[in-house]
Amino acid sequence: MPERVGFISTRFAGTDGVSLESAKWAEVLWRDAHTSYWYGGVLDRSGGVSMCIPETYFGHPENEWINQRIWGHSHRPPEVTRRIHDLAEYIKGTLYDFVKEFDISVLLVQNALTIPMHLPLGLAITEFLAETSMPAIAHHHDFFWERSRFQVNNVPDFLDMGFPPKDIQLQHVVINQSAREELALRKGISSMLVPNVFDFCNPPEPADAYSQDLRSEIGLDPEDKLILQPTRIVPRKGIEHSIALVKRLQNPRCKLVISHAAGDEGSDYPEQISELAESEGVDVRFFGHRVGDRRHINSNGEKMYVLHDLYLHADLVMYPSIYEGFGNALLEAFYFKVPIIVNRYPVWVRDIEPKGFKVPVMDGFVNRSVVKEAVRLLDDAEYCEQMVTHNYALAKQYYGYPILRYCLQTLINNIAYGIW
Repeated sequence: MPERVGFISTRFAGTDGVSLESAKWAEVLWRDAHTSYWYGGVLDRSGGVSMCIPETYFGHPENEWINQRIWGHSHRPPEVTRRIHDLAEYIKGTLYDFVKEFDISVLLVQNALTIPMHLPLGLAITEFLAETSMPAIAHHHDFFWERSRFQVNNVPDFLDMGFPPKDIQLQHVVINQSAREELALRKGISSMLVPNVFDFCNPPEPADAYSQDLRSEIGLDPEDKLILQPTRIVPRKGIEHSIALVKRLQNPRCKLVISHAAGDEGSDYPEQISELAESEGVDVRFFGHRVGDRRHINSNGEKMYVLHDLYLHADLVMYPSIYEGFGNALLEAFYFKVPIIVNRYPVWVRDIEPKGFKVPVMDGFVNRSVVKEAVRLLDDAEYCEQMVTHNYALAKQYYGYPILRYCLQTLINNIAYGIW
């Protein structure tokens, strides 16, 4: 029987990993006739199938007030406790409204019970599930114990209660094996491993007329090599390694292009990256202000591109991240058949590398072998084609939509037959 699935998170908008993966889940669910509805604080979904509650956005002033007083502090004043409860109670009421308005039969919680960027939202969901016994699936992308900024806090009672909660009607999904083991160890909760996916059964269309001027808009000449780092400018993305590689290529035609802005983690690192690039004589183009979640003309009369446009024009992708929950950029590079150089972050080492992908790897630093491989990938078209074709076929086998569809069918069947 088709389900009416209610997606819940603090935000479903833009190009963050949670929003992108949620859209893929909804697409695959639709193929089995399940309909999706959306609840969050910032939404780019149609108003006819969504409910926007501004207070559930992690950037809402009330939530920011709470966050400033719970993270990095060991004592919690009574006023903070009261406002956490008040906001959670209000949000819980809106969850009842959401379920009633769209006649939701299954809740699909996207990371809101995983990382406590919005603590009251997680508590509200936890209490709602306990009060209603509604079947639910919690999709966990990154847990609070994986992030240093959440380690010192004054809310261990709330974290134990709701991040994630133990609920008899709640199934848990994680995106890598380490998370699965840590969830079992810390919480005694079993989970299903569902990796991030891409629609490898439908190859991408070639670059179209809209994006044909992208390279010139970045400021590149036809002979230049576009080396893309498709990440935000934050420390764990390891952009300094990309700068080191481009410097060692000793080719003035190689330009490093960063696709995203810094986000919400301050300006110190972006400033350091700019200074490093200048001191090393590396040409870095920051293009995040021209990349959005859809194509349009901005208020300055400039074209806005999407991330996919950059991949179609890239000659090489750099992915020197220190840590990733999974690694969407990796799948994107495989999908668009662009060669990629990867730092051996833990999930790559344990979950992805054993599959047999042909990818030049660095182990925390740029060595001579990585530089040699980069030069060959930029200069030897036949070698590059063999590598990307192999990776596409392997990614289609392990990280395509059929894998996700099988997992979602299992989760939905568990609900239908009461097995979990």
